[in-house]
Amino acid sequence: MTGGSRGIGAAICLALAGAGARVAVNYRSDVAGAENVRAQIGAGASLWPADISDEAQVTVLARSVQASLGVPDVLVLNAAQWFGGRIEHLKPEEWSAVMRTSLDSAYYLCHELVPAMRVRKWGRIIVISSVVGLIGFPGDSAYATVKSGLLGLVKALAKELGRDGITVNAVAPGFVETEMTSHITEGARVALLGRCSIPRPGQPAEVADGVMYLARAGYTTGQVLVVDGGMSL
Repeated sequence: MTGGSRGIGAAICLALAGAGARVAVNYRSDVAGAENVRAQIGAGASLWPADISDEAQVTVLARSVQASLGVPDVLVLNAAQWFGGRIEHLKPEEWSAVMRTSLDSAYYLCHELVPAMRVRKWGRIIVISSVVGLIGFPGDSAYATVKSGLLGLVKALAKELGRDGITVNAVAPGFVETEMTSHITEGARVALLGRCSIPRPGQPAEVADGVMYLARAGYTTGQVLVVDGGMSL
């Protein structure tokens, strides 16, 4: 589970643990958040610090987790970084950071972990995308691009891995109450909720519900489960 120390990632960790899974909680720098998740789960959680935008660190992470816990049954790719603003103000290094954290890391982890899943003939890969990747949003060019790119990866891998017993799907949350969305101005918040059929922010646990469905589903692959209160309608 990448990006598992807070927000949607933490909620997914708790949901998986509640279903009896042993959860490998990856985080980059939020030690307190990761420790809090482990405290809530107990012995079923282990913490794995790594910057997954760094290929070398991902290689060590993936191989260490497999050596300790075995081949993952469910791989949830949740880590994300946000930089926004009008395109002329978005710095090249900010664009690159967004791409590396979400898209490059997804490739690195699948490159490392899929072969063992294929040998075992079973696996669930679940990518956390965003409704922004489906409909776009002003000032979110980097985030929209990377979340859309993840959907391309999902579609391709679903076709590539289905015969190996591995499903690959995405969850696309809308406006969810997390630290990442806490910077939104009141005016933007009102505007966003005005686009929703269900006029309230989503909660991280509601996104986790979607992940749990896909973790159990054996005949669903290449799909995008939108959890956005009707925002994208």
